[in-house]
Order: sequence, then C-alpha cells, then structure tokens
Amino acid sequence: MPDTIILRTETENDYRAVEELTRRAFWNLYTPGCNEHYIAHVIRSHEDFIPELDLVAERSGQIIGNIMYTKARLANEVGNRKDILTFGPISVLPEYQRRGIGKRLIETSFAKAAAMGYEVVVIFGNPGNYVNRGFKSCEKYNVRLSDGTFPTAMLVKELKEGALTGHRWMYYESPAFSIKEAEAEAFDAGFEKWEKAYQPSQEEFYIYSHSTIAIPK
Repeated sequence: MPDTIILRTETENDYRAVEELTRRAFWNLYTPGCNEHYIAHVIRSHEDFIPELDLVAERSGQIIGNIMYTKARLANEVGNRKDILTFGPISVLPEYQRRGIGKRLIETSFAKAAAMGYEVVVIFGNPGNYVNRGFKSCEKYNVRLSDGTFPTAMLVKELKEGALTGHRWMYYESPAFSIKEAEAEAFDAGFEKWEKAYQPSQEEFYIYSHSTIAIPK
C-alpha cells in the first residue's frame, strides 16, 4: 500500500477534497460532529500557516491524507522566544487508517521542517498515537502552559536534540486556532448532512484534554 501513495504539497485545487476528508476522519471522533474541517479551511489564510509543510497523500488521483502546520511559540524563564511548530489537523480517510499513511506524512514533514531550520514540534493529542513518532510528555522538556500546568495531552518532539535543554518553557498556541463555533456550524452546513452522535472515543478525548500531569513539589 505505501508504495502506491504519492506525498506532495497541497494546492488550491485540493482544498475542498482535503476539507471533506478531514470531516470524514474527525466526524463524531472527539465531539458529536466536528469542526476540524473548518479549522483546515481558515488556517490557510493565517500568517502562522506554513504552506511548505501542508502535505497531502494521494493514491490513484484520490487525496486520502493530509497534514497541516502552523507556527507556535515558546518563551523561556528570561523571556527569550523560540518559534516552533504545531501540526493539525492531520487526517487520513477512515478506510486507509492504520496503514502507515499518517506515519509517512509525519516523518516526511519532520524532515522538511528540520531542513527549514525548525527545532521543536508541540502538539495536543492522544499519547498512544504519537509516542512511537518520538513525542514525549511536555513535562520531560519543561514545557508548560501559561497557568503552569503540564497537560497530559501536550506532547513535545525535538527535531534538533537538546533544543530545549536547560530552560523552563511556556507554550503559546497560534491564534489561528481561535475559531467561533457559530462560524464552524455555518461552514459545515455547506457539506452533506450527517448525524451527530456519541461514541466512546469522545470520553477518551475528554479525559486527556481535561487532565494534567501531577508534579511532586
């Protein structure tokens, strides 16, 4: 399967297909319905979006996967700032999941990002999906949110070994991800109507997204 798949940068002609596959990949996964396809739609026009790292996986003329990156930032204890990356959405059509396509998108984009001079990637996700790609708990790199917490779902990958060593870091997400639910609903109305429903993965997402790692005092 992987040998028949081409990875390339997204073009404007791909936009709708990418939004549709993103919707299929995330529908009812984390919440009833989803808004990840709207996020994919709006971040392309944001200044933090990195088009060189916006990759699609194509098989026989069909787009079956996508990964998008935006800039994020870290600040250390003395106020020095570091431009870093975050990716998302990362989407693979359900019928092609668990076949190594997401792995190829991640590893190919990591190589490109490192060649562009980026040293760190921070994401929010299920650790079980990403530790085998080299991500570790944010606490291990002393990367926290502005409230001082280390979210369970905040994961860090050094593209350059030692890039974060010796400092305490504060993570700042790009405002590109600040969307309004009403606008996301209006955008979704332009797609085929699907039923919003509960499934167990939503409870798993809730647990990860509302928990932090306890650090001994």
